[in-house]
Amino acid sequence: MAELLPPGGADLMRSTIPGATIELSTGPAEIAVAFTRVLRGAGLRVPTSCTHTYADALCAVGLDDRNSAYWSGRATLIRRPEDIALYDRAFAVFFEHRRSNVSDEQPEEPATITIAIDSDDENGADDGLDTAEGNDDTIELRFSTTEILRNKDFADYSPDELILAQKMMSNLRLVGSPRRSLRLGPTQRATSRPDIRRTVRSSIKAGGEPIERHFRAPTERLRRLVLVLDVSGSMEPYARALLRFVHAAVAGRQKVEAFALGTRLTRITRELNSRDPDVALRDAGRRVHDWSGGTKLGVGLRQFNDEWGVRGLARNSIVVVLSDGWDRGDPDELATQMQRLQRVTHRLVWVNPLKVTPGYAPLARGMAAALPYVDDFVEGHSIHAMQELGHVISR
Repeated sequence: MAELLPPGGADLMRSTIPGATIELSTGPAEIAVAFTRVLRGAGLRVPTSCTHTYADALCAVGLDDRNSAYWSGRATLIRRPEDIALYDRAFAVFFEHRRSNVSDEQPEEPATITIAIDSDDENGADDGLDTAEGNDDTIELRFSTTEILRNKDFADYSPDELILAQKMMSNLRLVGSPRRSLRLGPTQRATSRPDIRRTVRSSIKAGGEPIERHFRAPTERLRRLVLVLDVSGSMEPYARALLRFVHAAVAGRQKVEAFALGTRLTRITRELNSRDPDVALRDAGRRVHDWSGGTKLGVGLRQFNDEWGVRGLARNSIVVVLSDGWDRGDPDELATQMQRLQRVTHRLVWVNPLKVTPGYAPLARGMAAALPYVDDFVEGHSIHAMQELGHVISR
């Protein structure tokens, strides 16, 4: 790989180019994203779908062979013949760390890569463009904090990143499949339920003759969404971010119920109703007294089933449990309560932040006891995983 990657070790790829110093992780996916940004900074139009395809191609062919890396990028990122020359030049600067010449007799000035950080603020959107103005040989490498946070593990978030993540989570829309209601509403198709009022009103226009008949049919309503968040000590690296996700769901959609589960079950829907995330999270923190304590999933779910779930809150609803599955209680108790819950819910989803770990297996007693009664078992370690959860709920 010495010919392809700049020197710097197995964990970090460091390349020093006149005008900038760049540090990139050596993972194929990260390299694909960074190189795509170089191409975009150079003026090429590279869709996001092509970036994903290029990342998959690099994962497949590896980074050991220069030709494989070159052709995988050229086949997936280049869409016009006139862009090949610019692609070759960017590839040489980014991967091979050398200068490209227009001709053998007259070498070009070395290309300079400048680093700019994209901001969500409209006033600061063009701050990084002045550094490249007037210099056609400058390739600008733009880093988007939003794109970085989208795939970053919640456990690695800083307090400032949590605030930014709150804004991104507020844009998530959790809409489950609708259900039939007992209420009747107007319909365009003929049914066995005539709409007498609308039929009489329309007959007035025809001199009292009911020429056009109208009908009613059962309407559709949103299913209730119930979120149960594990706030035990083992979930502490993720609970602070997932609580913000729960708040975004409660504040942004009707018919959402939220519970915190540790050694006891605490309903926090009212505390999270505030649109101000700081107020909502502060009120929820005061309400939950067993934060970062032990875990008794079976006892908590039994309380949920007895007081809320089986009595109506979970019936025909979508119930989402956000937990790593570590439980100090009796696994048989947890299995029994999960079975009771599954019988009354429309769908039962379990979100585990540890599922993304390579080689993960549900060996924890709680997770192993609950998994047979789960309809969907998904990841929950990043904003991207939360977006996938939204798709799962909407199925």
